[in-house]
Amino acid sequence: MHTPHRSRFRAIVSTVCCAVLGAGLLAGAGASATAATSAQEAAAGTKAAPGAKAAGSKVIGYFTEWGTYDRKYYVRNIETSGSAARLTHINYAFGNVTGGKCAMGDAYAATDRAYTAAESVDGKADTWDQPLRGTFNQLRELKRKHPNLKVLWSFGGWTWSGGFGEAAKNPAAFAQSCYDLVENSNWADVFDGIDIDWEYPNACGATCDTSGKAAFRNLMQALRAKFGPRNLVTAAITADATPGGKIDAADYAGAAPYVDWYNPMTYDFFGAWDAAGPTAPHSPLTSYSGIPKADNHSSATIAKLKGLGIPASKLLLGIGFYGRGWTGVTQSAPGGTATGPAAGTYEQGIDDYKVLKAKCPATGTVAGTAYAKCGNDWWSYDTPATVATKMNYKNQQGLGGTFFWELSGDTANGELIKAIK
Repeated sequence: MHTPHRSRFRAIVSTVCCAVLGAGLLAGAGASATAATSAQEAAAGTKAAPGAKAAGSKVIGYFTEWGTYDRKYYVRNIETSGSAARLTHINYAFGNVTGGKCAMGDAYAATDRAYTAAESVDGKADTWDQPLRGTFNQLRELKRKHPNLKVLWSFGGWTWSGGFGEAAKNPAAFAQSCYDLVENSNWADVFDGIDIDWEYPNACGATCDTSGKAAFRNLMQALRAKFGPRNLVTAAITADATPGGKIDAADYAGAAPYVDWYNPMTYDFFGAWDAAGPTAPHSPLTSYSGIPKADNHSSATIAKLKGLGIPASKLLLGIGFYGRGWTGVTQSAPGGTATGPAAGTYEQGIDDYKVLKAKCPATGTVAGTAYAKCGNDWWSYDTPATVATKMNYKNQQGLGGTFFWELSGDTANGELIKAIK
């Protein structure tokens, strides 16, 4: 789930919304394993830039458009933290989806905000008359320092996914609008493709979608046809591997030939939207004794997607650079009761790794991730050590790489990204 405030209330929303979808969502778990190796895949191609890293070593970080405000996290911070040298791709989040088209999210942040010399990647202040300012220009400066770094413009996210249903009614028109926006002559050199973050096709997120099982495949097919083989086309997708869950709701296998890779969002499995608990790590790598819901872990997600015939090389492992927490907790181990969400810097129940490592240091590990109890609060989050464990899993599974949400959650010297190998 990707959103400026990352609120979910997933259990309530999904239970209420998804009732309207009916039993039809249960169909299609056995999608053809041949889809990902079809002739269409060869036609779609994969962008291979000079110096690009091989499958397995992709490192994609989300950069949030709103980070320029209260977080004061700028593109310059990607450079000064050492993250830029470790990234292969940046997903710029988010563009809007409205009226069946791709649209700007916050034009001021993206193209207009003037950066001072101290804030700028190149150490030079923006001028009033330069043709492009804002984050787009800062990304351009970052790419000049790192010529092999690629940037994708991500559209949708938790807040703006409601527009995809309308877009799915005319995929070709949607794809054309996205291409025209991403390839605008004022910033075409900044972007190397498009990322779609539809939460969730033919299922429920902040709103419910009833566009049908084929809608996602049709949308991705249209985007590939318009963007062509030289541009990247990727998608963040659900990690819900439960029987009849969100993976089963859409034809992710059928869409696989048209994408360069998928980012399954293998985090936010558990959180304080269940205010009374039980406490549980929000990004478990594996199952464990007492897990509140079966198949709510990363390895179940990857196994299900691979079982549909999606190549491992097109699946990236997701890491959260933040933690989720409860308060009113008396039990140190997972599975305790709670009275509500723990206090967070920007929102209850969530906080950045860079904050939690000092505020509530890890006291244990479970299922390949860490947890911490401090006072009455209980948090779960990944640490450099647990990220290393997840990298071993990624390599064993032959996955295409790693992605994470999001860059501003890391420390000023990039502790978490340094653990991504």
